[in-house]
Amino acid sequence: MLSERAKNIKPSPTLAIDAKAKAMITAGVDIVNFGVGEPDFDTPDNIKEAAIKAIRDGFTKYTPVGGIDPLKDAIIEKLKKDNNLHYSREEIIVSCGAKHSLYNIAQALFGPGDEVLIPSPYWVSYPDQVVLNDAIPVFVKTFESDFFLAKPEVIESHITKKTKAFILNSPSNPTGLTYDKESLERIAEIALRHQLYVISDEIYEKLTYDGFKHISIASLGSEIKARTIVVNGLSKSYAMTGWRIGFAAGQKEIIKAMTNIQSQSTSNPTSIAQKAAIEALIGPQDFIPIMLAEFDRRRRLLISELNAISGINCLTPTGAFYAFPNTAQLYGKSANTRTISSSSDLTLFLLEEAKVALVHGEAFGDDNHIRLSYATSIEKIKKGVERIKEAVAKLR
Repeated sequence: MLSERAKNIKPSPTLAIDAKAKAMITAGVDIVNFGVGEPDFDTPDNIKEAAIKAIRDGFTKYTPVGGIDPLKDAIIEKLKKDNNLHYSREEIIVSCGAKHSLYNIAQALFGPGDEVLIPSPYWVSYPDQVVLNDAIPVFVKTFESDFFLAKPEVIESHITKKTKAFILNSPSNPTGLTYDKESLERIAEIALRHQLYVISDEIYEKLTYDGFKHISIASLGSEIKARTIVVNGLSKSYAMTGWRIGFAAGQKEIIKAMTNIQSQSTSNPTSIAQKAAIEALIGPQDFIPIMLAEFDRRRRLLISELNAISGINCLTPTGAFYAFPNTAQLYGKSANTRTISSSSDLTLFLLEEAKVALVHGEAFGDDNHIRLSYATSIEKIKKGVERIKEAVAKLR
């Protein structure tokens, strides 16, 4: 009955874990949820007020498919100011979240037999979006010893005549690690030499730590800019996950194709959310450093506490709000009648035994790790890590 495409797609593991955790909470179970990548901060009041004004002003009708011009202009100004990138309105599309922008890109660029390079570990939706468009995800293994950066020689070893694009995510979900300028320059050189498109997912760009400054690969020169589609959005930086506003910037032909595709799928992004997005981009920005400072405090606590647990080792993330600890030393151990053989086993054990929800690394292409989001309070982090420590101590 179902299409082969539908049969091949898996539901988002991160959303599935979050849904299960929330269902247990509703049932009265005291769950500490490290699963979902969503800021626990409220959307700033000035952004809310802009949306309320839009409603009162009657701005509740269809808008142009690819976004209203004032929002495109605000995005253009943001890209110029933050990333030293210059685009026209015709090179910008606003979509229903960055995930939607990424899917529009896949629809516009990929076809049967195309190969798309995806560094592993990866955000869970990249492979499925490739598969949904009849293309082939090709995983470029990265290693903890290299801080999960894709090495140039490994990238090149996976390139064939069918390779169409490279997906770059920095800061990274799930690792929380970042690409420096030198690493980006090497990737840009490979992309240009092999005429690959680079899809640069920069949704966490404003959430970086320890003095690291995000650099967009598209800013490294006109040639790589022409082959890069930059993807970003407001969900993470402005605590606007539910508002569903993302955007992409790239060649006019690609953006036009994405807009045509969007016109036949969702039409325009929500009119009210677009007005709120303008205020987010051009209004006061003091909310971001306040949120970032709190994330930094949580990051330091979580990494310190995780590394104090026997059998768990975790690199210090330099961006986003995720920890990606290595838990392989726990595999093969048992508690009661349960044996831990994989990250899936471990996350299920921690959910049932410790009442802590997190995501197994297998979902991200790396079974030796698990992912925790520290987009939650200090109190919950302390409680959750203590529960993890007690549960792990039971493994023999």
